[in-house]
Amino acid sequence: MEELSCCVLIPTYNNEKTLAAVIQDVSLYTSNIIVINDGSTDSTEAILEEFSEIENISYSPNKGKGFALKTGLLRAKERGFKYAISIDSDGQHFADDIPRFLEAIEEHPNAMLVGARNLQEENMPQKNTFGNKFSNFWFNLETGIDLPDTQSGFRLYPLKELEGMKLFTTKYEFEIEIMVKMAWKKVPVLPVPIKVFYAKGDERVSHFRPFKDFFRISVLNTYLVTLAFLWYIPVRFFKNLNRETISKFIKESLLNREESASRKAFSVAFGVFMGIIPIWGYQLMTAIFLSHLLKLNKAIVIIAANISFPPFIPFILLGSLKIGQILLNQNASVFPTELSLEVVKQQLPAYILGSFVFAGVMAILLGTVTFISVKVNRAIKS
Repeated sequence: MEELSCCVLIPTYNNEKTLAAVIQDVSLYTSNIIVINDGSTDSTEAILEEFSEIENISYSPNKGKGFALKTGLLRAKERGFKYAISIDSDGQHFADDIPRFLEAIEEHPNAMLVGARNLQEENMPQKNTFGNKFSNFWFNLETGIDLPDTQSGFRLYPLKELEGMKLFTTKYEFEIEIMVKMAWKKVPVLPVPIKVFYAKGDERVSHFRPFKDFFRISVLNTYLVTLAFLWYIPVRFFKNLNRETISKFIKESLLNREESASRKAFSVAFGVFMGIIPIWGYQLMTAIFLSHLLKLNKAIVIIAANISFPPFIPFILLGSLKIGQILLNQNASVFPTELSLEVVKQQLPAYILGSFVFAGVMAILLGTVTFISVKVNRAIKS
């Protein structure tokens, strides 16, 4: 580990039963250990006094795992280390997996490595399995990277990549934020298979609070997804834009002959439907999110959803309103003589109903046209 200039961070909060054993196990691989005592109120401080050879950063009150990790990472950087491995103090990780991280970082210098646990392990809490799948989905949506375990606390961080990185969170969600922002800096984020141990029920100490922490994680993911769609994805797209990438995009996403005609048609239909329904401002984001779940061609969905492009908006609004008026048997004019809040309230139900019907009709129409066009085109070429 000294050759790679790597240290180990152990953030801890009230894990008096397991902390000493974790430190002893890690000590078999390195003496460069930094323990961050995040305001523990048990016997943690007394335990750490027995390990005078390692660095101990203690403060009070408890500020959260994210704050502890950030403190440890900055301290490791101050001490001149190139990498820092974080390991939880609750005993769920095995120190003998540390060599796996070292082997992987030698093969992929400056990557961020994330331990991939066996999520079918005995005594694995069901909420952890669900939470991990939930987290994996959002990470993929925000970065385009598939990781099997985005919630693992056993990781290796390339410290030089922290320069200029703004990190705002201080609790469990910090591990998601830093991972996403590493990916946005084009740092490879790679999995490393690790073992895991979960103590039975009452024997396990967990400071994860399902409601509060899931809420924080959801708020963070909302922020990151918005940032990804408004900034990261467009910037990445235009940076990589050239004749070769445009040609590759058209061939792989639009003209891919291995993709079925029905999938292309459904992607067009779904994009058109989402582009017309009245959720202005959220149409594209919702379309991308749902197309990912439905495993549609996202490129086609995005293009089709732009049916609500400004020149077409008046026709969409008027068509939706007129269809709604017909369905509700209203005789009101599409062009009211005066526009007031009362008129808007009267016409809103007709517009909302009409827009969904109009969206459905246009989706079926353009989806069918796409299906026939693809079939005919392929028949001619073959």
